[in-house]
Amino acid sequence: MFHPRNRHQGHYDFEALKRSSPDLSLYVANNIHGNLSIDFTNPKAVKALNRALLEAYYGVRNWEFPEGFLCPPIPGRADYIHHVADLLAGENSGEIPRGAAVRGLDIGVGANGIYPILGYFEYGWSFVGAEINPEAIRAVSAILDSNPALRENVQIRRQTAEKNIFHGIIQSDEFFDFSVCNPPFHSSSEEAQAGTRRKWKNLGKPVGKRHEKQLANFGGQAPELWCEGGEIAFLKQMILESGDCKSRCRWFTSLVSKSRSLEVLEPLLKRIGARAVRVLEMTQGQKKSRVLAWTF
Repeated sequence: MFHPRNRHQGHYDFEALKRSSPDLSLYVANNIHGNLSIDFTNPKAVKALNRALLEAYYGVRNWEFPEGFLCPPIPGRADYIHHVADLLAGENSGEIPRGAAVRGLDIGVGANGIYPILGYFEYGWSFVGAEINPEAIRAVSAILDSNPALRENVQIRRQTAEKNIFHGIIQSDEFFDFSVCNPPFHSSSEEAQAGTRRKWKNLGKPVGKRHEKQLANFGGQAPELWCEGGEIAFLKQMILESGDCKSRCRWFTSLVSKSRSLEVLEPLLKRIGARAVRVLEMTQGQKKSRVLAWTF
C-alpha cells in the first residue's frame, strides 16, 4: 500500500499515459488477462512508462539518459520522498515544510535525478545531487536544462573521491534538512544479475543465455548496483561519515534493501551517538522495502 499522499495509487491508466506521452504506445498491449500493460522485462518499455508518469503527473520534459543506467520506479521513489516529508513534519509541529529553503542532499543522484525531481515538484524543495560518474552527471544536467524550474533549484556536484560519501560534498558553511540515498545493494555484478533473474522469473519470463544482453542492459551501472561489501559496507561508511558532519544535516536517510542489514547498522548508529533512529517501512504491492533514518 502506497503512502496516502502518493499520486500513483491503483492501476496505471495506460490510455491517459499514452495521451501524455505518445512514445509509450509502442510498448502498450493487452496482457494475458486482457488488460493494457507493458512488458516489465523490457528496459525500453519500463523507461517509457516512467517517463510518461513524470510527464503526466509532474510536467517533467525530456527525461532521457543513456541505455544501461538505472531506471527508477516512480511510484516507489515517490513513497520515499513522502516519508521524508513526514520526518520533517515531525519536528515542525506536524506541518510539512515546503519551499526552496528546505534543502535536500541526494547521494548518488544518478543519470535520472529522480529524488530532486519528485522532491521539487511535490514540495518545492531544493537539492544538491552528488554523483561520481561523469556520464551520469552529463545526463542529469541535460534533464535539468530541459526543465527550468529544476535547473533553478537543483545543483549537481561531482564526488571525486571514490570511497567518500559526504566528505568532499557537504561544504563547511552549509546545512541540509535531509539526505536521501539509493545505495548499491549488491556486493558484485554477479549478485546483481542474480537479483534481476529472480525478478524475471517472478514475472514468468525466460532467463536463458540468449537473454544475457537484455539482462545486462536492464539494471544499471556498477556504482548504482554494487560495491565491495554491498549495502552494509556502503551504509556503514555513510553512517561513520554522518558522524563527522552531524551539525550539517538534520536527518540522514537511506533505502535499505535487506532487513537483516539493520542488525548491523542500528547498533552502529547507537555507538556513534545518534539521537534518534527510525525505520520507515514501505509496501508497494507484494514488495516490501524500508528507509533507515537517523539524526544527531
